Amino acid sequence: MNAHSEPVHGDSPYAPQNSWNTRVTLIITVTASLALGVILWFAIFHPGTPINPVPTSPSQSAYPFGTPDISEPSGMSPPSANALKGYVQIYVNDFLGTRVPHGWDVFTGVPGGDPGGQFASSHVVVSGGLLQLNAWKDPKYNDNWVTGGLCDCALSQTYGAYFVRSRATGAGPNEVELLWPASNVWPPEIDFNESGGTLNSTGATVHFTTANSTVQRTVIINMSEWHTWGVIWTPEKILYILDGKVWGSINVAYAIPDVPMTLDLEQRAECELGRQCPSQPVSMLVDWVAEYTAAAAKSS
Repeated sequence: MNAHSEPVHGDSPYAPQNSWNTRVTLIITVTASLALGVILWFAIFHPGTPINPVPTSPSQSAYPFGTPDISEPSGMSPPSANALKGYVQIYVNDFLGTRVPHGWDVFTGVPGGDPGGQFASSHVVVSGGLLQLNAWKDPKYNDNWVTGGLCDCALSQTYGAYFVRSRATGAGPNEVELLWPASNVWPPEIDFNESGGTLNSTGATVHFTTANSTVQRTVIINMSEWHTWGVIWTPEKILYILDGKVWGSINVAYAIPDVPMTLDLEQRAECELGRQCPSQPVSMLVDWVAEYTAAAAKSS
């Protein structure tokens, strides 16, 4: 990197400097370079450091992003059956109807681990080409904040790839896209897009062991914009995908789940705990989902 000293007190940038000015400039340059080096080191090697991936277009993506389509709410239609090399598409849904698709189970009641929360089927709506999970103060539940959630519980597999095109309309509830054990025995769990109630970042977390050990990654991103979120889960590693680009990974074998899991989409409000609580109605909008299995697994 070339260093350029700016004019001081009206001096010409090309005028000769005395030895003191030269030393000061050298010290500033070295300090700035060291600071930048430390920042880059943490961004690359520190597992909890937010990383902002370089934006990419569908044509440049190594992983499924979607196909440009102005008729879609998000501007993208689902990826093709052969969009992921080495994998076969086993399920896709564009939510074009007016009912929750066959095979999906809607959550009701109090969420596990969230005694102050509440799921209700009325907060899950399919309309206008979108799956909508809606959080609002519901008079049927004493004007408490109620949220929506559901799972593609009819389809489970051990290892595979999942892609969800979604956005959030506001901050407040925790918006989560995850893989959950088909046995409903927890852990494990793979969260590949968990907002934590914010709009400026999200996280990905693997939960494992009965002590709930975790490995987490974080990415800075505008959650109110449409994005394609994905996870590729193999016995050796987990890749987190954002708009066709890997933004995080896990390659710790003992942390990787090896049981059948299903795709879950949900909101959670934890207002009683003073966190992840909306201040106005908020929706998690899903344009489509696509699920894949390894071609070798499909043929066996």
